[in-house]
Amino acid sequence: MERFQKIVWHEKYKETYERLQQLEIDRKFCGHDIEHFLSVARISYLMILEKRLPVSKDIIYATALLHDLGRADQYEKGISHEEVGAILAEEILTDCGYTREERKFMTDTILRHRDMKEESESFASIFYRADKLSRDCIHCKARQECYWPEEKKNNKYIY
Repeated sequence: MERFQKIVWHEKYKETYERLQQLEIDRKFCGHDIEHFLSVARISYLMILEKRLPVSKDIIYATALLHDLGRADQYEKGISHEEVGAILAEEILTDCGYTREERKFMTDTILRHRDMKEESESFASIFYRADKLSRDCIHCKARQECYWPEEKKNNKYIY
């Protein structure tokens, strides 16, 4: 079994994921569930393949499964979800057999996935774009209330 498969069975992951789902049970805007995580992974994977970048599927999917997990603490404690997410990821990734270099690569991406300033072909930049492209703004029931400006909303499908 690939290492990223172990993540969803990790006790800390399961507990935090369930807590996040309960906290977002009445959320009408984009949610942070397995559908979102897998959409981000799949879009990132396609973009990485297109660019022929040397990032493994295992690393891409692991990062996607963990990138918004910190939202539970953000809602409950007001902590930046990127920062707490990187801490959670470090613990989970260590237990799932990722090397120090791999963990650093993924936690750096998690820390930067909301606010990428540069346009580049780095994994962090591609992951940032995939996170935004994963949102189905066209069919969103909360589109009119969404805080995203119109120019940022996904009005066409790219991936």
